Amino acid sequence: MELLQPVVRTYPWGSRSGIAGLQGRSVPADGPEAELWMGAHPSGPSGLARRDDKLDAFIAADPDRELGPQVVARFGPRLPFLLKVLSAAQALSIQVHPSRAQAQAGFRAENDRGLALDDPARNYVDDWPKPELLCALTPFEVVAGLRTPADAAGLLRALAVPELQPLAADLETSPAPAALARVFGDILDWPDPGRLVSDVLAACGPLAAGAGPYAEPCAAALRVAVDHPGDLGLVAMLLMRHLVLQPGQALFMPAGGLHAYLEGTGIEVLANSDNVVRAGLTPKHIDVPELLKLLDPAVTVPVLSPCHEADGVSRYDSPAPEFRLYRLDLAHTPLELPGDGPRILLCVDGAVALRSSTGSVFLDQGESCFISAADAPVRAAGPAHAFLATPGEP
Repeated sequence: MELLQPVVRTYPWGSRSGIAGLQGRSVPADGPEAELWMGAHPSGPSGLARRDDKLDAFIAADPDRELGPQVVARFGPRLPFLLKVLSAAQALSIQVHPSRAQAQAGFRAENDRGLALDDPARNYVDDWPKPELLCALTPFEVVAGLRTPADAAGLLRALAVPELQPLAADLETSPAPAALARVFGDILDWPDPGRLVSDVLAACGPLAAGAGPYAEPCAAALRVAVDHPGDLGLVAMLLMRHLVLQPGQALFMPAGGLHAYLEGTGIEVLANSDNVVRAGLTPKHIDVPELLKLLDPAVTVPVLSPCHEADGVSRYDSPAPEFRLYRLDLAHTPLELPGDGPRILLCVDGAVALRSSTGSVFLDQGESCFISAADAPVRAAGPAHAFLATPGEP
């Protein structure tokens, strides 16, 4: 078992309290801190506190021992997941992630075009999919998945912006998910974006002030507009389901699932990839045709509650083979950690004592460790609350 030195990502949308507070540092932090990475992603591998090494190099030196032969056979000599703390004070981009086949084809095509890996016009920086699961630590506001065609038409009618009424009519006469994807694309390719965004935001004001079904999403669009003035994503996000996850609830983003995180702090586990195709609310590269090619308008982006597995152990089920997330409520009496193969454990409250046949590790709040496949079995005691990431089921 190895105590990790996570990597802090200081993206501009990050908060100045979520990650610093978790790690027991002074709040507010000196600048925005968006993500805390615990894993072996090549662009930000965690350090090892007791070794002069990084986790990716440590695994590469003996993948069969650290990952286990079964994980190596499934995913190659690479940790299949990345664990993060994500803390947003501003909206992230509207985005989708590819399936494995789409990622492999897109990565190959961009390589064939001669795009450098650091070219800002790239959509695919590796050939892996990027399903992800976000579990809220605080109330966490998101837009995720598209509305039904009827609901989207109702919102467009409620806005009463004349230019959008033909799109509402289209949804009313073609109530299939494909029609909604078409309307979403029409908005992102709007010929006069400044005027449309201005008119829609003006219409959002009265709706946000009322008590109707579209008050909260319209209020969210007005808040996001402060950081993204004139962005067509402000209109597009109204076609998406608006949700506020409560602590302990999770959201699973499969391939093709449209989403944007708006505000909050949560635990995120994802396949060990950085493939993102964006459609708005960002100064980064936007590729609307590619996004529409990946978008699956029928994906609902399900909200998950934890399933009880054993005393002190709950899991968040998803079909992603790369990861599974557990929530641990640890008492003084030790329990055996679930899962096998490589694991990463993060203590979010209290303190955790871990013991295996190979050694022991003690984690305070905000600290994390890598658990090798060779460490099994591992017993953990608190009192503490923690999250554990493992490979998914075969």
